[in-house]
Amino acid sequence: MIKVMIIEDEPQIRRLLSKIIEKQDGFEVVAEAGDFASAVTEFTKYRPDVIFVDIDLNGESGLECVKVLLELNPKLKVVFATAHSEYMANAFEIYAFDYLVKPFNIERVNKTLSKIRENCSEEEAKVVLSEERLEQHKEKLLIKGKEQISFVDKSDIVMIERVDSATHIVTKEETYRTSISLGEIEEKLSPKDFMRCHKSYIINLSMISKVEPYGRWTYIVKFKGIEETALITAQNYEELKKMFQ
Repeated sequence: MIKVMIIEDEPQIRRLLSKIIEKQDGFEVVAEAGDFASAVTEFTKYRPDVIFVDIDLNGESGLECVKVLLELNPKLKVVFATAHSEYMANAFEIYAFDYLVKPFNIERVNKTLSKIRENCSEEEAKVVLSEERLEQHKEKLLIKGKEQISFVDKSDIVMIERVDSATHIVTKEETYRTSISLGEIEEKLSPKDFMRCHKSYIINLSMISKVEPYGRWTYIVKFKGIEETALITAQNYEELKKMFQ
């Protein structure tokens, strides 16, 4: 729902605009104001997406009011609705979305509302796309090597091992070597999918095939599709069993 606020000092004009706007699907008039001060107060309270505002607010400047509101929300869509056509150039200098001249033509107002709806739909689509891209980025792990940077799907990682001063990130196809610590990598992995099972190992829980005893306090973890194995402490082994019960 697109939230609209009407800033107009004449109550009958506010009622007229409100009726026209609310007849359009997807719009809701959430607030009205008749002067500069109440406009700022109501705007802060309701955070509308669109404002319809008069240039002359009972002697106060609607242009100055809009400048203040744009400071609060730079993405605000501003429609000037006024009898003063001579201020049109000034209005568009402060990024007016549209400029309606009184007396209002209902079809002209509806055209403006349609443009706003289309614009909001495009912006919403861009936000969704950005979020999808962000999610895609989160599914990859950036691995810095000596001579290159690799991007590995986290779901492809079988295990990660710290060997001396290097970290080995093992997939079924390849092993990547980096100086990044296990702690840094662990922060980028979901605890639902990966476990820090030992001071030197992180394992992908979905890749485990077997766990076998290895001494009194340690176990060996074997995986699907690779020969490498990892160690898991007795305490983490008990935790692992609880996860799969």
